Amino acid sequence: MSRITIPQADQTPSASLPLLEAVNRQLGVVPNLMKVVGNSPAALEGYLSLNGALGKSTVGAKTSERIALAVAELNGCGYCLSAHSYLGSNLAKLDAAELDANRHGSSSDPKAAAALRFATQIVGTRGHVPDVELAAIKAAGYSEAEIIEIVLLVALNTLTNYVNNVAQTDIDFPEVKPFK
Repeated sequence: MSRITIPQADQTPSASLPLLEAVNRQLGVVPNLMKVVGNSPAALEGYLSLNGALGKSTVGAKTSERIALAVAELNGCGYCLSAHSYLGSNLAKLDAAELDANRHGSSSDPKAAAALRFATQIVGTRGHVPDVELAAIKAAGYSEAEIIEIVLLVALNTLTNYVNNVAQTDIDFPEVKPFK
């Protein structure tokens, strides 16, 4: 059971309602994560703004989902593993073997594998990646803009991992448990 309230519509702060309605129009559902974050209209607006901006990144949806899975696994977030396994499979069209590899910080796609190695380095070093790792991501063909996008994807996913880990948000996707 969630440790932070998942408010019903009549309990949701009024400033969060239009934001949650926009989520519902886009996804056809309002995931529990959004409802929990919606306890704070400012937090929901900030999350949705960054998420929307990163949806336009040149890294692409498939690699974004891959990064989300790797970060969720490292942070032990069952909610995000469940959500991004579902999204990775159904929206990004990643197969089961790829989803498993992504959770281990790898990919069958060499360029995506480089992004995942870099993303896991960001998490593991708390952003203090060695020069050799920065050189490796550049050598894999990522521009400096894309490197910044990867850093922000790691940060955005860490944010949702931490919210869900603190809240113990009720999972409303097919459940996937962390390996550890």
